[in-house]
Amino acid sequence: MIVPRPTRLRHRAGQFVFGPTTALRATPGAEPAARLLRRYLRQPTGLPLPLSANGTVLLALDEQLVGLGEEGYALTVSEQAVVLRARRPAGLLHGVQTIRQLLPVEALGDTQAVGVRWALPCVDVTDSPRLPWRGAMLDVARHFQPVRFLRRFVDLLALHKLTVLHLHLTDDQGWRMPVAAYPALTGVGGVRVGTQLGPAGSDRFDDTPHGGAYTAEELRGLVTYAAERGVRIVPEIDMPGHVRAALAAYPWLGNRPERHLPVWTEWGISEAVFGVGDATLEFCRTVLGEVLDVFPGEHVHLGGDEVPVTEWASSPVALARIADEGLAGPHALRTWFLDRMGGFLLANGRIPVCWDGDGPPLDPRTVMMPWQDTADGPLERGHPVVLTPYRQTYLDYPQSTDPDERAGQPDGVVTMSDVYHQQIPDAPGVLGSQCQLWTEQAPRAEDVEYLAFPRLCALADTLWSATPDWAAFGAAMAVHERRLAALSVAHRSLTATS
Repeated sequence: MIVPRPTRLRHRAGQFVFGPTTALRATPGAEPAARLLRRYLRQPTGLPLPLSANGTVLLALDEQLVGLGEEGYALTVSEQAVVLRARRPAGLLHGVQTIRQLLPVEALGDTQAVGVRWALPCVDVTDSPRLPWRGAMLDVARHFQPVRFLRRFVDLLALHKLTVLHLHLTDDQGWRMPVAAYPALTGVGGVRVGTQLGPAGSDRFDDTPHGGAYTAEELRGLVTYAAERGVRIVPEIDMPGHVRAALAAYPWLGNRPERHLPVWTEWGISEAVFGVGDATLEFCRTVLGEVLDVFPGEHVHLGGDEVPVTEWASSPVALARIADEGLAGPHALRTWFLDRMGGFLLANGRIPVCWDGDGPPLDPRTVMMPWQDTADGPLERGHPVVLTPYRQTYLDYPQSTDPDERAGQPDGVVTMSDVYHQQIPDAPGVLGSQCQLWTEQAPRAEDVEYLAFPRLCALADTLWSATPDWAAFGAAMAVHERRLAALSVAHRSLTATS
């Protein structure tokens, strides 16, 4: 049982057994996938698995393999050989994950297993995804996670053929992205003096400083690590709201430059937003330029929702900007601001991404993430859309109403079934979907994993499988949970999952 379930899988009699003399063979262009397979298997199996012209495990790029798109692959396992083919490298990387899941569960461990027969069942697999954007957003702004955990999270995404890690790098509660020209963003904005306990509105706080920031080298290394596994990083720099951490570092970026605000210790939405003067716009372009240098991917997320206009309504600079640009009022400044930053990205060959929450439409090339009840608005306006409905994809909600369930956002639950059964419009503008893991209530790596799994398994299956089937997915998960256990993934037990 593979998760996500393959498009077509046929079992045949017999097994292929990996042994001390088993070698890998790669055609030109397939070498990275072969090296990845070897890297995954050498530690748990203890087998050398060298690359050889006579290898019985063949990984090959094949332009004649039509009909499987950019990510499809074909896998044939006989007693004599393993043949993995794809038209593109991405397909080979997905096929590597299928091989890992077909092997005994010990193949997923990080220590050498003794006495295991490393056998693949004889199968014919033809496989390709239903939708191209399959991912997860991880909020490292509210609670910082070190790069070693991000690498582990990438490996877990890749195992499930999820190919986008959206990193929420900045918010009111912390700034994690290094910017050489503005060192105080991380030096000051990367540390808060305490943290609100419980949901927004709670009157309980701790007095423990929380901080952390990445170096450019760490982030570049993460990009490379993820790409080797078929995962791309989409960075998010939130603007023009959710910027208290930036304002703590550089008060002149705001609407009241004489005011000195600390990094926010609360959850929720701060009324402090960026100003709209030329210096602030230039700051944002400088920050985004650094992002483009570190993250080579096609998409850059600008945040863009939950932007209170209280400060703009009373700011002389903002009111002058409204008059000069002929805008309808303070509410129009959100779109005006995002259009300028989106235009900067487009001029530099990148595609902006924004949350779809409020305000007039943006440039139609902008990818929108509608988190409210419907994607109809951005689709009608001609935007590409990645679905992010909060009642089906927000993993900061508890997984059940059980009394022993871990704390999360109040006023609802998001079950594995909710994630699986999200409505995906049959429209050409729909790129796919992703789950959102906001971390107000997830300070530790194990909290992040518990909130993510097994709900990310459900997302992976419903976006990949040609015909989503809840019952068939449940049967596959009965086997797959043993893989999560072998990987020591903190997760909600399926015996308790709705």
